[in-house]
Amino acid sequence: MIEQYVLGLQEVDEAQVAIVGGKGAHLGALSRIEGIRVPAGFCVTTDAFRRIMAEGPSIDDRLDQLSRLNPGDRETIRTLSAEIRRTIEGIVLPDDVAAAITRALTQLGERTAYAVRSSATAEDLPTASFAGQQDTYLNVMGPAAILQHVSRCWASLFTERAVTYRQRNGIDHRSVHMAVVVQQMVFPQVAGVLFTADPVTGNRKVATVEASFGLGEALVSGLVNADAYKVRNGEIIDKAIATKRLAIHALPTGGTQEQAISSEQQEQPALTDAQVVRLVQLGRRIEAHFDHPQDIEWCLVDDDFQLVQSRPITTLFPVPETGDGENHVYVSVGHQQMMTDPMKPLGLSMWQLTAMAPMHGAGGRLFVDATRALASPASRAGLLEAVGRGDPLIRDALETVLDRGDFVPTLPDQGPAGPPAGGSPAPIETDPAIVTELIERSQASIAALRRDIRTKTGPALFDFLLEAFQEHKRVLGDPLSMQAIMAGMESTWWLNDQLQEWLGEKNAADTLTLSAPGNVTSEMGLELLDVADVIRPYPEVVAFLQEVEDEGFLDELAKLPGGQEARDAIEAYLDRYGMRCAGEIDITRPRWSERPTTLVPVILDNIRNFEPGARKRRFEQGRQEAQKKEQDVLEHLRALPDGERKAEETKRMIDRVRTFIGYREYPKYAIVSRYYVYKQALLEEAERLVQADVLREKEDIFYLTFQELHDVVRTNQADDQLIHRRKDAFRSYQALTPPRVLTSEGEGITGAYRRDDVPTGALVGLPVSGGIAEGRARVILDMAEADLEPGDILVTAHTDPSWSPLFVGIEGLVTEVGGLMTHGAVVAREYGLPAVVGVEHATKLILDGQRIRVHGTDGYIEILP
Repeated sequence: MIEQYVLGLQEVDEAQVAIVGGKGAHLGALSRIEGIRVPAGFCVTTDAFRRIMAEGPSIDDRLDQLSRLNPGDRETIRTLSAEIRRTIEGIVLPDDVAAAITRALTQLGERTAYAVRSSATAEDLPTASFAGQQDTYLNVMGPAAILQHVSRCWASLFTERAVTYRQRNGIDHRSVHMAVVVQQMVFPQVAGVLFTADPVTGNRKVATVEASFGLGEALVSGLVNADAYKVRNGEIIDKAIATKRLAIHALPTGGTQEQAISSEQQEQPALTDAQVVRLVQLGRRIEAHFDHPQDIEWCLVDDDFQLVQSRPITTLFPVPETGDGENHVYVSVGHQQMMTDPMKPLGLSMWQLTAMAPMHGAGGRLFVDATRALASPASRAGLLEAVGRGDPLIRDALETVLDRGDFVPTLPDQGPAGPPAGGSPAPIETDPAIVTELIERSQASIAALRRDIRTKTGPALFDFLLEAFQEHKRVLGDPLSMQAIMAGMESTWWLNDQLQEWLGEKNAADTLTLSAPGNVTSEMGLELLDVADVIRPYPEVVAFLQEVEDEGFLDELAKLPGGQEARDAIEAYLDRYGMRCAGEIDITRPRWSERPTTLVPVILDNIRNFEPGARKRRFEQGRQEAQKKEQDVLEHLRALPDGERKAEETKRMIDRVRTFIGYREYPKYAIVSRYYVYKQALLEEAERLVQADVLREKEDIFYLTFQELHDVVRTNQADDQLIHRRKDAFRSYQALTPPRVLTSEGEGITGAYRRDDVPTGALVGLPVSGGIAEGRARVILDMAEADLEPGDILVTAHTDPSWSPLFVGIEGLVTEVGGLMTHGAVVAREYGLPAVVGVEHATKLILDGQRIRVHGTDGYIEILP
């Protein structure tokens, strides 16, 4: 293969990222769009970069060191990356590479000034921006200076910020190569940036323009305030003219210089309104070409726009695809399920196939289309009431959309509205035998699934699974099960509402539900205390567990004194709960049975922080507190006017809540139990595909949808490129934060708490479990990294049932996501933990180790001095 060291911009397009990098590929594509002007230039290709890297001193040892570093080790990264840059800048360009660059300069004009710009192969991609990570040099004059700056661009692949960015995004340093774009300089009167979607709200219909005098460098480097415009449907809907005191201009001798803007010009708009609208029209054409919203750098020369860069906006949350051109309002499923991380394609499609309602995927997350329910006044009221009880931020976000008046059409009511959420209790008697029967039914269904799936392989497995999904939905939608869940939730709401009205007491149900029987999630946390009791007497086992890293540690454990007992206790726990894990609604997530080391830190914390017999004591203490609370409440009610009736009704509701609230957690346990059976069967199928050289590794199936995997098994053929693209996309989704509510225009709406009863400076959230807790904040994003002491308050993004083993050792709970009836809230109430959920950015605003006070009854957190 003949190496090409230089290619003209007109010779390249977006398919040649590997040769000319992201910036070069986009500029080449831009220059081919009719009516779009791009300054003339050429690309020094990655062939040239590889050649100089091969001929210079090896940097392999330092790359190895870099790859082992934590992205937070800034000092070592700074030192190593500086050494690598010095090495690259010191390499003499081979004669043929230098000659190719000089020839290209001669054709364009050696006396012209040039911009010399880095263009890495992992830059300006839909999945990774890398904006500002590598270097650009403006107004470079003369062949010798340009060759020197090409070397500097190559070296800038290893700036500290570029190295850190790659490490945080899981990109191998060796996999990225550097091309360099050399373009004729443009000397504009005005320059700036154009976003074809609003980068703040995500709205795809609103373009944003920023403009300032002189070169765009002043604006992108943050030296000046720019004029800002918002344009929608060809009209300026908002503009702010800034005071522009500085501009950067090119010097005749090369380089650039900051210059003051005359006082009479400072307040002048940099662009006319007509120019702004024309610029946005150009941007829309570019966006249509690349089929993705763009971040465009532009220059205005004599009323003519020249474009010097276009890259995808990578921070926008994707929009579910419907293709109908209608307005839609989507509500996040992850905020209901306590899992706002992205799901892999197999996990996403499996949840869609087994869910009770149609769901849309976007950005690796699931959304429900609420448009139709919002369009009818009757169903709208019920929906807002239901979501408002669970998560006020979702309700507020939906009301924000509705307040705009014309986004959601109003449709006539289809018939009489059903009872509002939280109205009269479900028609079901208060009988513990109902819960027992439901659990037995579910267990029988799972046992049948385990039995029948064993003999199924190949395409027959997928036919079987499609039938199993129907049984899955039948069990999930069992009317008696739904009635039992609603009975527990509605009686909780009734108690909170009525006891506040009658006794002036907030969230009384929190204490009344302590140690409620039959809650499989809270039992899961408490039973790990029993495992700690088995292990505690054996110091060699404890010492061994403190050093455990390998997932096969259970086999080694049995060789120690007391190790067999410890192993039996852990395995018995895994037999009952090993299908659980963080993010368990995604079937692709590693389960505790697959990764038992996840539980080791929690077991060690329990050994250190608790005395033997803690499980029984904790449960009994909660039961007695609930019983005492019941007596106090009934006594106070009887003293009121009409007190006997009120006490009688309340007693009936307390019995009801204690009968059914524990069952609230069981359906999720059953879903996850079924998921583990499906997963094991699919992984066995994946192993056969690996043996047949159809797939590289078993986990590749996680990047295919269920139907795509079915096709692979049927045809014995897999698309490696598709799997690779899906892995890149998943990595990019990990950097995105899903909104609670998303519109079809791409606008993400978070919602707000409309409260004025909170102290200044406090962080506001939703009160879900009463009481006040004060202690050290432990900000923990991964349960496997937990290291808790008695009195700590857990601060995290979200807690699904897998986090409940941590709840037994903390004083309080703060999460960014959650609602009144989500799993973490239910378990916090049963354990008597003050808890506030739905606290926006809690894991960033609260620092690990800070002292905080959690007001679980009133729903706010104070950060203490």
